[in-house]
Amino acid sequence: MPDDQSTPPVTTLQGPVVIIGAGLVGASVGCALTAAGITVHLEDRVPSHAIVAAGRGAGVVTAAPPDAVELVVVATPPATVPGVVDDALDRFPNATVTDVASVKAIIIESIDAEDAGRYVGSHPMAGSQFTGPLTADASLFIDRTWVITPTAQNPAEHVGRVVALAEICGARVVWLDPVEHDQAVAQVSHVPHLMSILTAGHLREVPTHHLPLAGQGIRDVTRIAGSDPALWRQILWGNRSAVRAELAGVRADLDELLQVLDEPDALEAFLARGRAGARSLPGKHGLAREDFVTVTIQIPDTPGMLAKLFTDIGQAGVNVEDLSIEHDPSRQYGYLSIDVTPEEAARLSTWMTAAGWNLA
Repeated sequence: MPDDQSTPPVTTLQGPVVIIGAGLVGASVGCALTAAGITVHLEDRVPSHAIVAAGRGAGVVTAAPPDAVELVVVATPPATVPGVVDDALDRFPNATVTDVASVKAIIIESIDAEDAGRYVGSHPMAGSQFTGPLTADASLFIDRTWVITPTAQNPAEHVGRVVALAEICGARVVWLDPVEHDQAVAQVSHVPHLMSILTAGHLREVPTHHLPLAGQGIRDVTRIAGSDPALWRQILWGNRSAVRAELAGVRADLDELLQVLDEPDALEAFLARGRAGARSLPGKHGLAREDFVTVTIQIPDTPGMLAKLFTDIGQAGVNVEDLSIEHDPSRQYGYLSIDVTPEEAARLSTWMTAAGWNLA
């Protein structure tokens, strides 16, 4: 937060608001603001996207009076964000300008010093596998983290408008310095994405007759490798300095792994570090992952079984903290993994076994 602010500023957002970029995130922001009674004007390089977003309740496609605009939200592809932010600062002289991009430093570096106070970076940590306005959803950001990255140049009024934006969308505000933000997303998003890419890319060299041996583990690791390469090219290029620093650490770990493969004790210690890192990730409600127990139930791949399964789970009277479904590629079965508290795990297992389900 700016140096002169000890608590988040309290500001109401009245509008009008301009959203530039009517994809999933931009249109979802528009839906949330419009539902709150704020006038939203939509712009997009492809006019039909703005029209579709308007049809989803994200706003209107008419032009806003430039001097009256209170807030501009830039939700364009990553490579275009710095230029669009700079243009928005020129076109809307009284507006706060923010964005939803995953890299911040490159944007700040592109802004003229005289306009720096009106740009407040932000990054909602929400999205889906969809990209267009057809799937816009006002609830997309509810209970999700929304990072705000102000600088010392930002007056409280402009920071407050972005806080109000996040809160209207139902998000939880987290404050980070722009440089620290870029380091953080390199660590928890960008480099993990590249690890998935490396694993998936290596599969090109695996003989075809070896691939049927693949289990759910490799599918979990490579799932995000299927993301749009053109989008990730923009993200990684924009944050290349922070990503390069993290990759240097990964390279050092790989060198160490190659050295300890012939030393069982050292290898086990290396593997334990990975388990400790995985356990450090917070779970639901911020609790540690080991605070929950996973109960896995086998599901026959026949019509109606999934509905029956959820009915029986509901009758067990337990609170499901998280769940995932996996498919057996060689058998007509799936597996539902349910995270519950240790106190409820035994009760759920007993109940489901009595209902005729097989636990994996």
